[in-house]
Amino acid sequence: MDLARLKSEFLYLYQQRHGASLRSRLLGSAQLAAVWGSRFAPVSNWIMRSHLSRWLGEKLLGVDCRRTLPEFSRGTFTDWWKRRSRTSEQAAQADLRPVAVFADTFTNHYEPQHGTAMVRLAEKLGARVLVPPRVCCGRPLISKGFLAQARQRAAATVQALFSTAAAGVPIVFLEPGCYSAVRDDHPLLLRGKLQEQARVVSAACLTCEEWAESALASARGGLARFEDTGTMKILLHGHCHQKALVGVDPAVRLLSRIPGSEVSDADSGCCGMAGSFGYEREHYAISQAVGERKLFRAVREAGPGTVVVAPGFSCRQQIRHFTGVGAVSALELVAPLIEGSNSKTAIC
Repeated sequence: MDLARLKSEFLYLYQQRHGASLRSRLLGSAQLAAVWGSRFAPVSNWIMRSHLSRWLGEKLLGVDCRRTLPEFSRGTFTDWWKRRSRTSEQAAQADLRPVAVFADTFTNHYEPQHGTAMVRLAEKLGARVLVPPRVCCGRPLISKGFLAQARQRAAATVQALFSTAAAGVPIVFLEPGCYSAVRDDHPLLLRGKLQEQARVVSAACLTCEEWAESALASARGGLARFEDTGTMKILLHGHCHQKALVGVDPAVRLLSRIPGSEVSDADSGCCGMAGSFGYEREHYAISQAVGERKLFRAVREAGPGTVVVAPGFSCRQQIRHFTGVGAVSALELVAPLIEGSNSKTAIC
């Protein structure tokens, strides 16, 4: 039974009858907030961090004032890509096998370093990187039950990605929630020709860990050892959408390719954030209790020398909030370590 889909459909029907709260509307419109937040950063970050804003957020919207909202990035991934694509030599090398990178909202406007790491990794492995037109997949809208608006986002996403997928180009996702929306939700939201196209797009979707692990397996080179010549312990926390659709095995295999690495799966269930759930005042304690069940304890007991890897944006926010530990993505860890790869070697 797909409980997440049942929840979205229930919220949709409930809001049709009773209306939606202002908080739900704002959280469902995360894309719009991200665009304007990035545009006015760092001023927007200063405003969001202020005690007055957090107090008003709790009183007016029910966003718990104990939460620190993620910071917007002034420079976006797509801005960086436009500058790089004009100067990149590989962009003109048509003989290289292409890979498309989906520029999701969280990567683009909050943590563009994950996108740049993916591009650099792919180019080092001999791929020609494409970045399709930027669209929001509608994941926050789906989660909040705004299915009519989510259907519009799904249609726009399919239209942006279909030609790439139909050409046999893999589409790589950095954010597991967006991956699941495009792969799993869009074919069910759409109808007719768009639904058929959504299925083609769905079949082309890969998580970044899946793609990188397969690419490294085909590459001539490998990964360098960490600067520390001893064993590097890595604690992996998988995202719920990732675990539901592909599991954490590709991520474990990818991280295990690092010489001297010792990878352990936290096997911790949900981090407790669940998108925007953990930001809501009435859910703060539940969100903390879910994380404390296993994940936070594992992070604290891992020790200061352990690298914590979490593929999901919301998971990284949750881990930092309750443990003070800054988790990273697998690509951030792997991309700087690639050595000996032949940039002319085509990989899938």
